Amino acid sequence: MAIKLIGFPQSPFTLGVVLTLNELGLPFELDPVTDIKTIKTEDFLANKHPLVPVLYDGDFVIHESLAICRYLVSKYQNDANVLIPDDLNKSSIVEQYISYEISYYFPPLQKIIYQEMYNRRNGRPVDEAVVKQALEDIGKVLDIYEKVLEGKDYLSGEYSLADLLHIACAQFIYASTAHSDIFEKRLNVKRWIANLRNRDAFKKTYA
Repeated sequence: MAIKLIGFPQSPFTLGVVLTLNELGLPFELDPVTDIKTIKTEDFLANKHPLVPVLYDGDFVIHESLAICRYLVSKYQNDANVLIPDDLNKSSIVEQYISYEISYYFPPLQKIIYQEMYNRRNGRPVDEAVVKQALEDIGKVLDIYEKVLEGKDYLSGEYSLADLLHIACAQFIYASTAHSDIFEKRLNVKRWIANLRNRDAFKKTYA
């Protein structure tokens, strides 16, 4: 039975799962949610799932984007597309950078995206003070990444799920805001982002 994914196409969480599916070369069906009111309807709650994104793999159902990605990697990765290494030390470093993404990298970017993308789209004013503080916060994080990426193409040295999760959010900054300079002015970060955006799975996801 084919893999089915239900989610918002414009959500970094859904796109992170799509990127993972494409990196693993897995065929899937995307059932897009285009209106947040949809997931609150009685029919959706009864017949699909109360949370999105949600993935159906045969009879198995799982939600929460990171849990979905880890599940897909655990079940489907092979020697040609390793996103979490089997080696304990290497996999622990990947998990370390996944934790960085959740704790330090995503929160300020989420604030920028919400203000610059969702508020503008819905005719609400942009809180410039929130954007300014978020830019300062992500700048501090990326200064650390600039050092981490010295002499490396990817965070742990080899492409992994940690890198994939970072680009899903960064792409919104490039596509929907005027703040891509936060990546571009840091040479190692700029090279890293360019490597991620040049991958076939990225191009397929954002085509």
